[in-house]
Amino acid sequence: VSRDALIIGAVLLSTIMGNPVEVKPLFVSKANTAIQIVLGLLKLGRLMRFVPRPVMTGFVNALAILIFMAQLPQFEGAGPAMYLMVAASLAIIYGLPKITKIIPSPLVAIATMTAVAIIFKIDVRRVGDMGALPTAFPKVAIPNVPLTAETFSILLPYSISLALVGLVESLLTANLVDDMTDTHSDKNREMRGQGIANIVAAFFGGMAGCAMIGQTVINVKSGGRGRLSTFAAGVLLLFFILVLGQWVRQIPMAALVAVMFMVSFGTFEWASLRNVRNLPLGESVVMAATVITVIQTHDLAKGVLVGVLLSAFLFVRKLAKLVQIQSELVDGVRTYHVHGALFFVSVGGFLDALNYQEKVERVVLDLTHSHVWDHSAVAAIDKAVARFQKRGVEVDLQGMNEASAGIIGRLATFDKGGIAESSH
Repeated sequence: VSRDALIIGAVLLSTIMGNPVEVKPLFVSKANTAIQIVLGLLKLGRLMRFVPRPVMTGFVNALAILIFMAQLPQFEGAGPAMYLMVAASLAIIYGLPKITKIIPSPLVAIATMTAVAIIFKIDVRRVGDMGALPTAFPKVAIPNVPLTAETFSILLPYSISLALVGLVESLLTANLVDDMTDTHSDKNREMRGQGIANIVAAFFGGMAGCAMIGQTVINVKSGGRGRLSTFAAGVLLLFFILVLGQWVRQIPMAALVAVMFMVSFGTFEWASLRNVRNLPLGESVVMAATVITVIQTHDLAKGVLVGVLLSAFLFVRKLAKLVQIQSELVDGVRTYHVHGALFFVSVGGFLDALNYQEKVERVVLDLTHSHVWDHSAVAAIDKAVARFQKRGVEVDLQGMNEASAGIIGRLATFDKGGIAESSH
């Protein structure tokens, strides 16, 4: 829904603003896919390593819930036959693998329920009732859009949004498949391949798309592992729609609902519910926030973004608490031993731990077990040195590693002539 809305939004924008440029969905798809290919060439797939495990778990669980909820409207106004066919389909899906796995059980369930519905003329909602299926292969279409600055000013924001949302969902799906199959996929190749595939689809009037978790889970659970399974799925889908369309229209929605229920149950990480008591509170909060955001917005990308930002906040907060300062007074010299990372969050505690009112001749800031990360940390050291020097106290910085000494040397503003520095 979100991807279609972005494309339609680009079309509506030109109409609302009275813009003479007609930004067609086809052209938006082409611009979007070009962005995806560029991102793949820049190897930005590596950014997926910054998605924490709780966010991935929340993403998967939220997706499972959305898949389940999406099937519920099919039961509105349905009679007992719908419920019986769903139950029978689930029995086949979960029971057949205990007997044989030669044929995927979801396929058997769909074929069986279709035959039953046709033979006994059962009055249930079918695929044909949901809308018309295409009967011919789409023709090649070339966009007739002027390549002007005005066009791209309208096009680019929507194309970027479309590309990013599609890639986020695809890469998260790739991560899920990696977990299910204990393999490692090339995320950058996935980005490039998706971009190229969308370009080809756009020439046939197709909208830009991305990896679909439902079909992916069915593929993996049916034994698919290589690229051939994905290729075969696409070819067979075209064959069924264009050649066997009259039979596809007869498939009961009950059978498809049962298959999607299977996908939902198989996607949800039930172990996360059992382990929630053993997880740190912060990780449980991140997981819950991701699930709630996805369900409320129906936008997977927003849920992941909220989860990643919340994880980063909790991590930084935890890191700031690891900063400890111990002090000792020997022969009128107060030494502060700083342990932990000094950065924009932890500098407040660092400054508060120093006693500027104490009457001593000299203060030593020992950074042997610390690291200065950013300008905020250097500014805090500047402030501490200035406060001591204002009271006539000599300050000595000791134990800095090479990186810390380098950033202090570049950014510090205190009078280095009146201060001793030593590094290791």
